[in-house]
Amino acid sequence: MIVREALREDMPQVLELIKELAVFEKEPEAVEISVADLEREGFGENPLFTCFVAEMDGETVGAALVYFRFSTWKGRTLHLEDLIVKEAHRGKGIGQALYKKVMQFAFDRGLKRVAWDVLDWNTGAIRFYERSGANVLKTWRVVHMDEKGLRDYINS
Repeated sequence: MIVREALREDMPQVLELIKELAVFEKEPEAVEISVADLEREGFGENPLFTCFVAEMDGETVGAALVYFRFSTWKGRTLHLEDLIVKEAHRGKGIGQALYKKVMQFAFDRGLKRVAWDVLDWNTGAIRFYERSGANVLKTWRVVHMDEKGLRDYINS
């Protein structure tokens, strides 16, 4: 297995992984981005994210996508948006290798925090994160406002 920083030409496979994750998370129709979006936003003059891919026998079997955030308490931090392993390749250490790559990326940059979200029903992921020493917060809620909500709110 090889874990490396993704290249522009990896984005079609990364998008397929994102779509597989959406199916796993029971929202198969939620993915709106395209390969062109990933290429533009991740590989332009000011990339919005960094992506790592895991390969086995020349096949992309996993990915982790991260971006920088700012915490008023900690300063510059890293957000792990998605950590994805193809279903057929789970249980082979791929997720752990990608996770370690993300943590090393943050550590090497002197960041004080890596944050991410996990669905409350994804008990396998929660156990994995807790075993790694991560603190799965029980008292915080993730809040989103979608495009319709934005439009409705600003027009109210």
